[in-house]
Amino acid sequence: MASHSCNAGLEEYDIISEEDMEEFKEALQEGRMMDVVSKAIKNLQALENARLNIAVTGECGSGKSSFVNAIRGLGDDEDGAAPTGVVETTTVPTPYPHPKHPNVILWDLPGIGTPEFQPSTYLEKVGFSRYDFFILIASERFRSNHADLAHEIQKQGKHFYFVRSKVDADVVASKERRKQNEEAVLIQIRENCREFLLKEGIVSPQVFLLSSWKLDKYDFMELEETLEKELPRQKKHAFLMALPNISLVILQKKKEALQKQIWKLATISCGVAAMPIPGLSVACDVAILVKSLSEYRQNFGLDEESLNKLAEKVAKPVEEIKEAIKSPLAKEISRDLVVKMLTKAGGGALMLMEYLASNIPIFGSLAAGGISFGTTFYMLSSFLNEVARDAQNVLIKALESNV
Repeated sequence: MASHSCNAGLEEYDIISEEDMEEFKEALQEGRMMDVVSKAIKNLQALENARLNIAVTGECGSGKSSFVNAIRGLGDDEDGAAPTGVVETTTVPTPYPHPKHPNVILWDLPGIGTPEFQPSTYLEKVGFSRYDFFILIASERFRSNHADLAHEIQKQGKHFYFVRSKVDADVVASKERRKQNEEAVLIQIRENCREFLLKEGIVSPQVFLLSSWKLDKYDFMELEETLEKELPRQKKHAFLMALPNISLVILQKKKEALQKQIWKLATISCGVAAMPIPGLSVACDVAILVKSLSEYRQNFGLDEESLNKLAEKVAKPVEEIKEAIKSPLAKEISRDLVVKMLTKAGGGALMLMEYLASNIPIFGSLAAGGISFGTTFYMLSSFLNEVARDAQNVLIKALESNV
């Protein structure tokens, strides 16, 4: 690839972890290569099929629907957005699949401040069992309804998270009225929320301050990190991939999560190459690469639709933002281009194979399988590094001042 020469060595690429290396070595020594391939396929399928159902509830006008839209990377007036308004617009649990990751579904639940709301029956009415966790939103202050519902959720063994929305408006108002600085306003809001919830019997309440209009500010990263710790591995991966690319931290986390899957994809390629069917290995390599590279491009927001939306959001010409993209594959992914790039990947793939052969002596006997593994691993690692770097540069370009 243009930005990676063989002379750069392998230090830029995450070589297989020690644990994975041991598993790979053991399987090769015992002649169980197809067992490893089968396990890799099952693991990747489990990640791909993992469903995440997020329940979002709160009082009417608290910003439930705007939160649902923001997490899905949509503005309130875009096609497919949840309807918003000061009048309760949700009367039944309404699913809103993520536009690019349909297995991640945000559910806009009926408001909890209505006269009909009863904490003891609410969860049953909204289909409690389908949700992985609950977001409880308040825009001004939390009330007994929130605490009562939290107690009911806790009784049934699921996680819930308190979100205080619209804090950007509070910051502006307090600056104008009381001449308070932003940090003081946020501390006061957080403490007031915590004090009330403690009085209502919530143990160690954690309150996340957010603005659906400014997800990159306030406590969104703290909420993301908390969910990352508490979600099962496959659901955590689905959540991370669906997050809007609003910070360099999120981009880096996506890169690290995708790096962990590369050796499994390369193992599948290796297993297919070891089967004596002429032409099957190359076809499989290309199919794996085209699919993975297209997903990388989309996950990092470098597809045409994402770039146009970003340009519109920051009021810059899309051509200006595209100037930050250097990788040819970030601009276009086709079978022909991938085949062309495969022919150029030989040197780097050879270095990787030498590295693996020196650590796993039996690797050298894999012949076609080893070549296929090295090529697929090298290509995916190269492109992931490039596309992650492009995504970071795109974000920096989008956010830089025009002044």
